[in-house]
Amino acid sequence: MNKTILTYGLLSGAVAAVLMTGTAIYFKNSMDTSNGTLFGYAGILLSMLFVYFGTRAYRDQKTPAGLSFGEAFKVAILITVISCICYVVAWLIVYQTLMPDFMDKFIEQTLAKLKESGASETQISQEAAKMEEMKVMYRNPLFRAAITFLEPFPVGLLVSLVSSFVLRRKPV
Repeated sequence: MNKTILTYGLLSGAVAAVLMTGTAIYFKNSMDTSNGTLFGYAGILLSMLFVYFGTRAYRDQKTPAGLSFGEAFKVAILITVISCICYVVAWLIVYQTLMPDFMDKFIEQTLAKLKESGASETQISQEAAKMEEMKVMYRNPLFRAAITFLEPFPVGLLVSLVSSFVLRRKPV
């Protein structure tokens, strides 16, 4: 079980890291978060296919003993966690080396969109204050890692639940 989980977790994490890095480099100058977010989550979903394949590989190795939903979920969620850790490590490297001004550009773009939408000066100044607080918190690498972990994890959790349900097998 450990080899299967590690193998598929690292494969999923490698795909997630490569796609996230590519997306970050591509959108670095424009910082168009609407398209960047779409491409980012599409890449995360693609990488999470390895959760399904890893759970299926584990189930097939275990046949004919059967695989309960709980056991399948344990395998799937561990693959997801490994993948998410790889994603976090990749982002921390990208952030430090390629995008140290990420938060400044993100705040600038967010406030510009708010102005374009016709928000009042009060709303804009309140949002600017919140974003400055977030910027200060984002300087802490542990906070940055935790926030980054929460990007792919919900997708992985959903894929883990669906995969576990689809791949469970009653004992023969």
